Amino acid sequence: MTFSRIGQLLSGPSGIQELMDDLGAAMTSHPDMRMLGGGQPAAIPEVQALWRRQMHALVEDGPVLDRMLLNYDPPSGNPQFREAFASFLKRECGWEVTRENICVLPSSQAAFFLLFNLLAGDSPSGKKRILCPLVPEYIGYANQGLSEEHFAACLPQIEEHGPHEIKYRVDFDRLRSAITPDIAAMAVSCPTNPTGNVLTPEEFTRLRDLARARGIPLIVDNAYGHPFPDVLYTGFHPHWEEGMIFSISMSKVGLPGVRNAMIVASPQIVKALSNMNAILALANPNLGQTLLTPLLADDTLPRLSREVIRPFYKARSDFAAEVLTNSLGDRTRWALHAREGAFFLWLWLKDLRITSAELYQRLKERSVLVIPGHYFSFGLKEPWAHASQCLRITFSQPHQIVQDGLEILAEEAVRASQ
Repeated sequence: MTFSRIGQLLSGPSGIQELMDDLGAAMTSHPDMRMLGGGQPAAIPEVQALWRRQMHALVEDGPVLDRMLLNYDPPSGNPQFREAFASFLKRECGWEVTRENICVLPSSQAAFFLLFNLLAGDSPSGKKRILCPLVPEYIGYANQGLSEEHFAACLPQIEEHGPHEIKYRVDFDRLRSAITPDIAAMAVSCPTNPTGNVLTPEEFTRLRDLARARGIPLIVDNAYGHPFPDVLYTGFHPHWEEGMIFSISMSKVGLPGVRNAMIVASPQIVKALSNMNAILALANPNLGQTLLTPLLADDTLPRLSREVIRPFYKARSDFAAEVLTNSLGDRTRWALHAREGAFFLWLWLKDLRITSAELYQRLKERSVLVIPGHYFSFGLKEPWAHASQCLRITFSQPHQIVQDGLEILAEEAVRASQ
C-alpha cells in the first residue's frame, strides 16, 4: 500500500510515537519498568480525592450526567464552560477575555496540531514556518507540521551556574536574525518541557515585542504553568494579551484521561480553530468541561495548585536532584538545568562517549525508561551535539522507583563516560 505524502509524514516514526509506545509497552508488558520518561502526572491523594468527589456529584445529578453523555457540544466547546472559564481567567489572572476568546479542543496535542497548520505551511504568500525561540522544546511539536521544514528553531545561550547547574536563555541576537518573512508565529512552552526552564519577565516582554513588531502571534504553552497546575518556582506568570495565543491543559491538574485543552486567543483564531475542530473531531469530550465548570466559580483550582500540586512536585524535584547528586558525585562531569518548574530534570552528561539515544537503550535494558535529548532539538539547520548528551527525566513516580532508577542511570552514565 502506498500512503500519501501527508500520510507518510504522520504515520512514520516520531519521538512522541516512540515515547507513547514505550510507555504503553512498559505499563502492559514490563510492570517492573521504572517509568522516568513520560509526562504523566503523579497520583496526588488530595487531587485524586477532588476528582472522585466531582465524579460522585456528577453521577448523583442525573440530568447533568444525561446531558454530558447524550449531547454534542459546539466544536468550540460548551458555551457555559467557555463563559465560566473566561470569567475565571479575568478574575484569577487579570486577563481581559470573554467567551469569544476561548476555544476548547480535544487535548493540547490536538490544539497545537491545528494551530501549527492553521498558521504555517503552504500559503498564498509562500511557505510559512513556526519558530521556536528556545530549544530544547517539547517533543510533541516536532512531527506536527504537514509540510517539510515546518519548524525553525534557535539555539540557546547556556549559562553555567557552578559545576552542576546550567540555565538556557533566549539568544535574542540569533532570534532577531531568525525571524525572516516566512515565520508565521513563535511558539514556546513555559515552564519548558523538557528542561523546566521558565522565561524571565524580560525575556517574555522582549518576545512579545518582537512578535508585535513582526505582526506574528506569540504562542505560549502553559501545560505545566499558570493558572493551573502552576508548577512554577520563579514567581513569574506570563500574561495573555491581544496578539498572543495561550494553551491551558487539564492534564497536569490530574486529568490526563479527559483530553481537554483551552486555547485563549483572538476571536478570529478561536473561530478558525472551532471550524477545524468540527472537521477533525465534530465536538469535544464533555467530561472534563463538566467536571471543571463548578470549580471555576471560586479559587479551588488556583489554591489546589499553590498549596498541594506545586509543593508536591517541588519536594519530588528536590528528592530526585539529591539522589542524582549523591549517585553521580564527581565520577563524571554533569549538570542539571535550573529547576524552575514542570515535572522533569534535564541532565547534561558532559563526558558522554555515546549518544543519549544509545544510553537510553542501555537504560531500557535495565528497566529504566527516560527520554534521550535529541528529540527536543528539532527545527535546527544542523545537528546539535549538546542535545545528544542530555536526558529528560521524570520524577513524578514514587520515591523508591525514582531512587532505584536514578541510581541505575548514574551507574550507566559513568560507565558511558569513561
